Amino acid sequence: MNVLIISTSDIHGGAAIAAFRLMDALNSGRFNGVEAKMLVCDKYSNEGSVVRIGSKIQNEWNFCWERGKIFLDNRFSRDHLFDISIANRGVSITELPEFKSADVIHLHWINQGMLSLNEIGKILASGKKVVWTMHDMWPFTGICHHAGTCTNFQHSCGNCPYLKRASDNDLSHRIFRKKQSVYARGRIDFVACSNWLKELAENSPLTQGHKVISIPNPIDTQKYSPEDKTETKHKLGLPTDKKIILFAAVKASDKRKGMDYLIEAGRRMDNKNVLFLIAGTNGDEIAQQLPASSVNAGFVTSDKMPGLYNAADVFVTPSLQENLPNTIMEAMACGTPCVGFNIGGIPEMIDHRKNGYVAEYKNAEDLADGLLWTLFEADFRLLSENAREKVLSEYAQEKIVNRYLKVYEERPQ
Repeated sequence: MNVLIISTSDIHGGAAIAAFRLMDALNSGRFNGVEAKMLVCDKYSNEGSVVRIGSKIQNEWNFCWERGKIFLDNRFSRDHLFDISIANRGVSITELPEFKSADVIHLHWINQGMLSLNEIGKILASGKKVVWTMHDMWPFTGICHHAGTCTNFQHSCGNCPYLKRASDNDLSHRIFRKKQSVYARGRIDFVACSNWLKELAENSPLTQGHKVISIPNPIDTQKYSPEDKTETKHKLGLPTDKKIILFAAVKASDKRKGMDYLIEAGRRMDNKNVLFLIAGTNGDEIAQQLPASSVNAGFVTSDKMPGLYNAADVFVTPSLQENLPNTIMEAMACGTPCVGFNIGGIPEMIDHRKNGYVAEYKNAEDLADGLLWTLFEADFRLLSENAREKVLSEYAQEKIVNRYLKVYEERPQ
């Protein structure tokens, strides 16, 4: 079986990393007769199974053309410019040898110039098995990646809160209708990374007539595994007499990652035995505002992250928009308890007061309480064991790949 994974990038961003891990697991040799390749516009790895398509100029043009169209249609406003996508431009893949030889076409996050809606229509019309892993809401909304409190996608969008010219027939409604036309050209097996996303997807007319299931992202539990915390702290030059709170994001200063709530929680904790470890670009913006000791590690490559997770006594994710965060899975695989808001798929991963703490959404006080409880009151050994066991039982690579293989092999009734 030849599987072709389509993703805008290979290892840049959570969705790309999840797709790359799936490809890597499929090619591990543990699954007889299975071979996977990956098509991307932005290639950052040296993996030979990843094929970069489109020239740099072409890909940048597609990206700018789409953003420009959104900018013009939205009355020259930069507000929400990257919160929405219209997929009006993209690369062509249906004539590539990798596409022609594939038995399964597996779409992941394909926005910002990777695939246009017209190209998705061609993929569906090819008659090949099409699986689409949804890393956010875009596949079943008109244009937005996260709808927030808006439920217009349950009908046909329109009156979009992200648009300056919202109306019944606005850009969101028009793209929604186009998606309906495109999706009707074939059958899609939609895969949500969390039950939360699955339930939302099932309420959209765009998934009607297609299959919707939930399969979490995979993780290599050998690469991400527990190590001695004291030794790891020594190795990284971190103090052993402080409790370390790790916060990590590609762009740490992104407001959607909840930095304001993390800063407020830090102020409420007011504990000298705590050190905040910040990983990600622009981490100094957070570190400078935290009242406790802090270390800004900057951008950390994936091969270095297991060390940070193992040095931490707790991992915190105050994100305001999330599906199934890789960071929580990685931390838990290393036996590090997690604290996060009750949003998206987070409460499916963190079992409250069993392997971490689920705080009330946008409640900095409860976030602080959760951190303090995890660090100073709970049985850390038990939390750590429960966290590791949760990952082994639900997210280990082999378990996830076997679930995907069943989807790949299933044919329409």
